[in-house]
This record gives sequence, structure tokens and C-alpha cells, in this order.
Amino acid sequence: MSHRILKAAEHRRMPWKNGRGETVEVAVHPEGAGLADFGWRVSMAGVNEDGDFSIFPQIDRTLAVLTGEGIELQVQGRAVQRLTVESAPLAFPADAPCAARLLAGPISDLNVMTRRGAFTHRLTRLSGVATGRPDWRLLLAAAPVTLEFSGETVTLEPLDALLCEGPEAALPVGPAPDVWLIEISRA
Repeated sequence: MSHRILKAAEHRRMPWKNGRGETVEVAVHPEGAGLADFGWRVSMAGVNEDGDFSIFPQIDRTLAVLTGEGIELQVQGRAVQRLTVESAPLAFPADAPCAARLLAGPISDLNVMTRRGAFTHRLTRLSGVATGRPDWRLLLAAAPVTLEFSGETVTLEPLDALLCEGPEAALPVGPAPDVWLIEISRA
């Protein structure tokens, strides 16, 4: 098992695929992959206005609200879903048209995307309970946190991430509600 800390100041910034905003890429596989050829991708974005989401063919996506009052998403073929900081993340196909409406001002969100048929993912708040043996675990801090795992202590500042790779991908001891857990597996 290998791990590394991904500092918030070093996350890659780039324009949205549709050009209407900016995304902050936390991690991507393979490293250096672009929007057309990633296997999996974890990113954050500020949403400042209502509008349509970018379409990503053959991609599964999960979205959670990090800050702000919330957002309503209308994914084609589904009922409108309201997401807030307190709600569970929403999983949906990124190749289905999706329109967003802000509830009361801008938000920031967390996005996890995996290439359908090659990778799967799960996004939850860290509960300290292992759910299986993913190939990668990424822990994203929403607030400063100190985690203990595999006999080590790691301190993360807001929006820092700990990326663990390998069949024994680390899971910290105990719950940490200010930490998002992303588990990614090969399909």
C-alpha cells in the first residue's frame, strides 16, 4: 500500500468542459489524463449560477455539496433531486443531460467520476467502517483533521486529500464527519 498527501494549494485548476466555470482537480487516473481519457477523476467546483452540467460520455458521476445552501439537479428521466451539505451524495450517469438550479446563492461541490465498465466508485462521509477492498481510497478533508491509520498520524488541512493506493488501501481508525471517503475499484 502506498499513500501520499495531495495539498489543496497543489490541486490542478482548469475550466469546466462547458467553459462556464472552473474545476479544481484533486486526483485523476491515470495521472495527467485529460477530460476525454481519464479512468477516474475526483474534483471540486464552484457553482455560481443555474445551468446545464457538462456531458461526459460513458462516465458515472456522484456529486456532494461541500458549502452553500444547496442545489437542485434535474437529471433526464429522474425526479428533481435536492442536495445540501447535510444530504447524501447523488449518483447519476454523467452522459444524461442534467440541469442545475441553485437554492440560495453559490455552492461548492465534490465530484467523483469513473469510466463505466472500467472502474466503479463510492462517495460517503467517513464512518470508519471498511466496505470492501477498493484499489484506491481518497480521503478529502472538509475541515482540519488528524487521522490515524496503519500506525501513522496524518494531518490534513481543509481540502487536502490523502490518496491511498493498493489492495490494502488504508482506512483511518474511527469516524470523521468532516472527511469525505472516496473508494474506487477496477470493474
